[in-house]
Amino acid sequence: MKTVVLFSLIVILTLTACAPAPASASQNLTDRPIRVTATTSMVADLARNIGGERVTVTGLMGPGVDPHLYKARESDVRALQDADIIFYNGLHLEAGMSTVLEKMGEERPVVAVTDAIDRASLNTPPQFAGNYDPHVWFDVTLWLQTIDVVRDALIKLDPTSADLYNANAESYRAQLQELDAYVRERAASLPEEKRVLITAHDAFEYFGRAYGFTVRGLQGISTESEAGASDVQALADFIVERQIPAVFIESSVPQRNIEAVKAAVESRGWQVMIGGSLFSDAMGDPGKPEGSYTGMVRYNIDTIVAALSGQAGQP
Repeated sequence: MKTVVLFSLIVILTLTACAPAPASASQNLTDRPIRVTATTSMVADLARNIGGERVTVTGLMGPGVDPHLYKARESDVRALQDADIIFYNGLHLEAGMSTVLEKMGEERPVVAVTDAIDRASLNTPPQFAGNYDPHVWFDVTLWLQTIDVVRDALIKLDPTSADLYNANAESYRAQLQELDAYVRERAASLPEEKRVLITAHDAFEYFGRAYGFTVRGLQGISTESEAGASDVQALADFIVERQIPAVFIESSVPQRNIEAVKAAVESRGWQVMIGGSLFSDAMGDPGKPEGSYTGMVRYNIDTIVAALSGQAGQP
């Protein structure tokens, strides 16, 4: 870890001399787009929706990338150095990039999109070393609270485009309110006893709390923790006891651990299927519906409902 941080800082210092100067709040940016760099795909999507035609967004973490384990590469440091403004999730999600982000903040705005979320509404899992659960995007009402943070940061940097940012923010707010209603409607279509979601790591607690699901993850909040044999056996016992029909893999977490749970369940005489692959810490491929935040959330709830109602999945 120290080696990675040292390398990143060396690269920062090397690139500083040749990188474009970041914009200041007083600089006139009307003659070019705002250069935005975002960490996760969800944050990049948020910036694109609110920035619209006034921004060019570079996302560092693509499909299938696990932000818990991500370390900045040389190309990432260059993208951060080139940015007029940087957006990141915060809440310790990008823990491996904290030193780099702090260094970048000396010359340009570096904004955690979750800063405005009331900390009283956040989960504080005891196994996460005193930090908040960062997976707030799974509760659409919490993700709604990130809109104003991005809008206000862009207006501060580029006040002449304030009307555009305000209009885009209101439009996106309406989309997310509609999305939240859709998730609630789909969740309510499942009987309460069937609303049990089991995934590779414990990323869906906000989803469960908001939409009425019991949630169990094999690994902890961060994928830095490793699931042991006792975790597999305990989860298998729970599945058999509740007669749960389906478990789910995640696009950014290796499938082998859930396969081990499936095998342990079947050794107890109960058949459980892989209900599908959910998007957790990263969105899907660009150009596909799951490549946007709204499309990812719709895909997840549709996959969950179909599998738990016995309408889909792979045995």
